Amino acid sequence: MTSRVAAAIDAARAQGRGAFVGYLPIGYPDLETSIEAAVTLAENGADVLELGPPYSDPVMDGTVIQEATQTALAAGFRLRDLFPAIREITRRVDIPVLVMTYWNPVLQYGVDRYADDLLAAGGAGLITPDITPEAAAEWIAASERTGLDRVFLAAPTSTDERLDLVVRSSTGFVYTVSTMGITGERAQLDAAARTLVERLRSHGAEHACVGIGISTADQVAGVLEYADGAIVGTALVRALRDGGLVQLAATARALTAGTSARTPN
Repeated sequence: MTSRVAAAIDAARAQGRGAFVGYLPIGYPDLETSIEAAVTLAENGADVLELGPPYSDPVMDGTVIQEATQTALAAGFRLRDLFPAIREITRRVDIPVLVMTYWNPVLQYGVDRYADDLLAAGGAGLITPDITPEAAAEWIAASERTGLDRVFLAAPTSTDERLDLVVRSSTGFVYTVSTMGITGERAQLDAAARTLVERLRSHGAEHACVGIGISTADQVAGVLEYADGAIVGTALVRALRDGGLVQLAATARALTAGTSARTPN
């Protein structure tokens, strides 16, 4: 099956630019606004949406995103709200929607049921930050059955054997972690990201998108000198928090301006 996410990245490349992947938490500041925020992001330059269901123990998230997800949980978000929200978003936008989820909620919901409900809602796949391919046999089988993308993470500390497994197991793209640690904005991205993308390419990765620490158009442009896509989260969540949908739209447009950097062949 053709990966909708890979197709979106290829479409951006065909236009001479890199892809912009935008992250927002579902349910923040409330469910209805989060749906509007996702649509706003799509309408202001995002090539792929990455939506995160709030989780009580978000080990990878920085302060801004943690506070947003806690607000969403306090406002009553439940996992059952995820799929109707995605259905509404995909009805209104035509870019692929990935769910960035910790693994425990998927297990609790049922892996096959989760995959089926995500597919029925129009979702494109899952980014799974806290499960490795060798522990994900049930999800790999479900994704192959449904055609959903499965995006695993690669880190600068990953061994060659690990990178080979991640590349072989991922579809859509490999989530390339720019630096060790939690999400958030940094003044400088680690040079390790460039080296990691080069290593992934040597293992056959066709699509590598870099995330964690990207918050400006200049940083987006810098990443897209060597990667296929730039993933931004904290800067978008902060914009939504501080200035609502208007500021979110302006921030998305500003970040999108960085995608016209030279892209890999």
